[in-house]
Amino acid sequence: MPSALSPFKGLVRRLRSYAPGNRDRFLRQVSGVVHVGANLGQEAALYDAFGLWVVWIEPIPHIFKRLTANIAPYPRQLAIEALVTDVADKTYTFNVANNDGQSSSILDLGLHTDIWPTVRYEQSLQLRSTTLPNLLASHHVELGRDSALVMDTQGSELLVLRGTESILRQFKFVKTEVADFESYTGCCQLADLNAFLASHGFAEYSRRAFATHPQGGRYYDIVYRRQD
Repeated sequence: MPSALSPFKGLVRRLRSYAPGNRDRFLRQVSGVVHVGANLGQEAALYDAFGLWVVWIEPIPHIFKRLTANIAPYPRQLAIEALVTDVADKTYTFNVANNDGQSSSILDLGLHTDIWPTVRYEQSLQLRSTTLPNLLASHHVELGRDSALVMDTQGSELLVLRGTESILRQFKFVKTEVADFESYTGCCQLADLNAFLASHGFAEYSRRAFATHPQGGRYYDIVYRRQD
C-alpha cells in the first residue's frame, strides 16, 4: 500500500488538524464523508483516524481497482465506480491524465498546463453519468445531517452540486478543490461555487491556496459550512 495511506500518517494529519486554520479541522465535526473524485483514496488513513464512514466515488476503471485495494484495510469505507454530474444516463468523453489519473476530467485542459506542463491526457473513455442522489440511493447510503461532501472532479464541481441539490442541505460541510481562473476549458471557478453555495445556505469556512498561475490566479482547497 502507498505510504501516503499509512495509519501513522493519518494519525499525524489528525493531530495537525487541531492547529488553528488547518484545512482538515472540519473533519472533527462530521460522522462521515462522501468523496467524489476519489482517485487512489489518498485520504483513507486520515478519514479512518477520525473514525469516519466514507463513500469513495471514482469513474476510471483501472484507478478504481487500485482504490479498492487501498481502502481494503478500512471496513467503514466503501468504493463505488461511477461518474457523477448533474444528469443521469448521459454519455461523456472522460479524459484520463498521465499522473495516475489525478488531473482527469470531462473537460479539456486549459490553463492547467501552464502550472503543470508535464500533465497531459493519454486516454479517453466513454462513460455514462449518474447523479449523486441516484447513486447513493442505489447503494442504500443514508446521509445524516453531519456528513461532509468532498469533491475533486477537475472543473466539473458545479455539475456535481447541481445534481445534488435535492440532498445538498443534508451535508454539513462541502470541501472542494477549485481555481479562480479557467484551469480547464469552461470549468467551474471559485466565483461560481461561492454564488451557488451561498444560494443554498452555505458560507466559506476555510481556504488554502496551493498553486498559482504565472499570469495570476490561484488554485484553492476551500471548505464551506451549512448555515443552520
